[in-house]
Formats: sequence, C-alpha cells, structure tokens
Amino acid sequence: MTAIASNSPLSSAPTVTAVDTFALQIPFTDGSAGTGLMPQKWTKLDIVLVRITCSDGIEGWGDAFAYACRAPVQAALDTMVAPLLLGSACDDVAAVNAMLQRRLHLHGRYGLTMFAISAVDIALWDAHAKRLGQPLCRILTDAPRARVDAYASLVRYGTPDQVAHYAAQAVSQGYRTLKLHEIAAETITAARKAIGPDIALATDVNCAWSKDEAATLIPLARSLDLLWVEEPVFPPDDERALAALHRQHGVALASGENACTAVEFARLMPALTYPQPSVTKVGGITECLHIMALAKDAGKTLMPHAPYFGPGYWATLQLLATLSPASLLERFFIEPEAFCGRAIPLPIDGRVSVPETPGIGFEPDHDVIERYAVRATST
Repeated sequence: MTAIASNSPLSSAPTVTAVDTFALQIPFTDGSAGTGLMPQKWTKLDIVLVRITCSDGIEGWGDAFAYACRAPVQAALDTMVAPLLLGSACDDVAAVNAMLQRRLHLHGRYGLTMFAISAVDIALWDAHAKRLGQPLCRILTDAPRARVDAYASLVRYGTPDQVAHYAAQAVSQGYRTLKLHEIAAETITAARKAIGPDIALATDVNCAWSKDEAATLIPLARSLDLLWVEEPVFPPDDERALAALHRQHGVALASGENACTAVEFARLMPALTYPQPSVTKVGGITECLHIMALAKDAGKTLMPHAPYFGPGYWATLQLLATLSPASLLERFFIEPEAFCGRAIPLPIDGRVSVPETPGIGFEPDHDVIERYAVRATST
C-alpha cells in the first residue's frame, strides 16, 4: 500500500486529505492456456485500487486499468496524480478531472496517465454520491434501471472444442449474448454451432487481423450473424479503416476500449456501431458521461468495455443503469480466486441487479486486499 496525506487546513468545501493506493494480484482460472490476449501468459488479475479520503470523513474507491502494467500505473498515481489531487475540492469532480488532465498533459493524454486519472475520478464520484446519500445512477438520472443485462465475455481458447464447450456453458448459465476473443474461422464457427441461431454472438479480434484477413473473415462474421466484430485491425483507432470495413461489408463494428477521452471518441464515433469506452482507461466516469452524450447525439449504442472486477465494474454498472436496455454489461467469463469488493453483483440468469447503496456500491474486502497485496521490492 502507498499512502499520501495532506496537512493543509480544511476549507468550507470538503477537500482531498489522503490518497492511498493498493496493488493486488489475484489468480484466476478460465480453462484456457492463458495465452493470446495479453503480452505475457495471463493467469493473475493485476489490480490497482485507490482510496480517496475527504475532509468530511467520506471515502471513495476507484481503480485504474492495470493488466500487465500494475507497477507503472501505481507509480503514476503515487507520483503524478496524488500530489496534484491533495487539497482539491471534492464537490466538482469534473473540474478536478479537467485540472488533472491539464496539469499532466505533458506526460501524454492517453495510456498510463489517463489510467491513473480514471481511478481517482471514479473514487471522487463514489465519494460525491455517498455525500448525497444516493447510488450514482440516481444522481445521473431520475429513472435508472434496477437490473442490467450482461453478456459473457469468453477468453481466447484457440480450439473449436474448447470454444464450443465454454460457449455452451455460458448459455446454460442464462446468458443470451456471448462475446468471443477468437480470431480463426473454425473457432468462431464452432461457437455459433454450439449455441445455435437464437443467442447473440460477437467476437473481439484484439487487432489480430491484417486488412486482407479482415476482408476475408468479416464476411464470415456476417454469415454467422455476429452482433459485432470488435477491433478487427491495427491500429484500433483507425477510423478510416473501420469506416471502410463497415461500408464494404455491412457488419457492425465495435471499438474504443483503447481510446482515451471524449476527444478520441468524437473522432471514432461515426465509424462505429458500438462505441466501447472503458471507465478505468478513458478518463473515468466524467469522460464516460461526455461520451454517453456524444453517442446519444449520434444515435449510437454504447457497449462499455468492462472485463474487470474492481470499483470500475461497479461504476460501469451504475452508468449502464442510466442507458437503454440495448447497452450490456461485460462479464469476463473467468473465475477469480477472490473478489476485492464485498457482495459483487454478478449476473444471475444473465442479469445483474444494480446496487442501491450510496456511491457506486463498492465495499472493499480488506481481508482480500491484504491477502493478495503485492509487496514492494527493492532491486
């Protein structure tokens, strides 16, 4: 754990008095070989939690995207973001977010810097909603949804038999929409055969196809009636390439998990059917709200990226409660050894109940945080 505290006098408005970060590694199982999705073999969830304490005693929790980049993300929080955050007023989260983006733009507007800003933004919104005594969704809309439909986001298995097995397993658990991370015709086809024509199916390619491969494989996606194809080519933010693929093949495309800020989404939006902001990457809840407004104006259906289990999962659920039923919660189809939050609202028969407690609904499990903490080492 890293803690940074301020001794500055309290002002009339509540201010940030402490920023604590917690790095965790939680093992998980998923039935795969652990290769294909991440730069290294992937069998542990990297998590960087942040706790913000305000002068009125209210705490807010957030997390930064940290898969395969846990240490530098925590360093960005501790050395770049936290010192600027201490003493800041807590009553205008958007203003704090804008301040951080301006002060830190020298370090880049995307990537690790924005992951760190995302974490504190989520925590500040959590604290703000707690201060108002309301779940976040009720602050954002008068009539939030009580339940949200979820889709099972399967890992990459790479063999038709495994894909068929886990796709059928997800359907047996009540999911009506599945997303693969498969890139080969035979594995994508195996999933469709296993689940039949009535279950919605998508695939996330993670930029694995060349443009020539995409031109060959996207027509297959159309013949299999895929709901969308996600990040078909590299780079994932090439709006011209995406627009050309959609124009040529008429298949719905999704992208955005690797885009940061509403500025990038304004550029990408026309090429996408399903924009996919990731609250732990994009700039937090504040930037998601801007992107939600852009999507509404463009008539696009937001499909947030959310393959995680920390406060970002809860925050995504709160945001989805304010959107139309067409926007689904991504539930990563893995089994972590433990969850860092108590009573995590997981899907039951493919639906998730939105927490009604004040804030985003995240309550830390301190025993888990202690048990799976990554201890600092010297070299």
